[in-house]
Amino acid sequence: MLFKLKKLDWVMVGILALFMVFSTLLVRSAIAPYDSEFQGYDLRTVIFYILGFIVVFGMALVDYRFLLRYSWYGYGAGCLLLILVYLLAPEINGARSWFRIGSLLFQPAELVKVILILVTAYLLGQRQGQALRFRGDIVPISVISLVPFFLVLIQPDLGNAIIYLVVLVGMLWIGNAKYSHVLIALTAAVAALIVFVTLFNAYNEQIRDYLESHKKVHWYQRINTFINPDQASNDDKHQSNYAKIAIGSGGLLGDGYMKGELKNKKFVPYPYSDSIFVVVGEEFGFLGSSLLLLLYFLFIYRMILIALRCIDKRGAYIIVGIVAMFLFQIFENVGMMIGLMPITGITLPFISYGGTSLLINMLCIGLVFSIMLHQEKYKVE
Repeated sequence: MLFKLKKLDWVMVGILALFMVFSTLLVRSAIAPYDSEFQGYDLRTVIFYILGFIVVFGMALVDYRFLLRYSWYGYGAGCLLLILVYLLAPEINGARSWFRIGSLLFQPAELVKVILILVTAYLLGQRQGQALRFRGDIVPISVISLVPFFLVLIQPDLGNAIIYLVVLVGMLWIGNAKYSHVLIALTAAVAALIVFVTLFNAYNEQIRDYLESHKKVHWYQRINTFINPDQASNDDKHQSNYAKIAIGSGGLLGDGYMKGELKNKKFVPYPYSDSIFVVVGEEFGFLGSSLLLLLYFLFIYRMILIALRCIDKRGAYIIVGIVAMFLFQIFENVGMMIGLMPITGITLPFISYGGTSLLINMLCIGLVFSIMLHQEKYKVE
């Protein structure tokens, strides 16, 4: 058993250790302006990381094909959890997305991301690399992803819902979707986007009034700020403007650790979670931000190398799904802080505070290691 662990990609393990250090320091700095509401989050981050490393090494020893075999049961359980969390969970920050377990929160939508990747890989694996059929493969696989997509969207959790679609597109692409099907999908997506923007601008005031009456006005503010930045009010652009100001104020080297002034909750909300990249930019500047993105690049590059060496196509599909998930989360989180993307509730992987998110991310890495360790066994069989 220990001999197997020696074959792990220890460069990735080392990067995870660096993420742990960075995350702990950044969360500690982010919660400093708060009185006592979030004190101890830095210590919790260390605890979650320790549990996460146990999950990584434990998951690495489990044959991923066992998980593929029973992924349908996981899919059913995941959809049931999404229904229960919507019906029974308390409303937190305007959404019913978390089960409260004592002082801890559990978010089923995070777990469902992994389950969807496994189910999709299982279905794609049945084609053995052959071109995907539209009715026989693409439609049913898409429906399987759309069910949890809508269950998460109504919570409402737009960020995780979009991730489901990104994972779906990435895995269908690597699963050998035909170019004609890709062209149809892109045309439909562009057409839907044009229709959405047109209707949003045509019924702007009505949409705002409707969402405000349902206590979801922040949805309008985020979308309107991105689509119509010149017309949006200063209140609507508050978070976006101060995020860019904070990151820009860091300059090349940053203001110094614990010396950032704009990460205060009055300027940028949730600096320990969704907006933690603001702390990176303000306190460590362009060089610190670049170093973090370089670590992400190296981390994802190592995963792609493992996927390229896979004998079992299903293992490669799983890794591609995980890579697509991480890439989108990184791009969206950083992009929304610098004004390139609309603001959503997507966290920065391995850096933002969040027990469920971190443990699920570590589970994904354990799954990548499982695929890496069990390819030889697959070849023998």
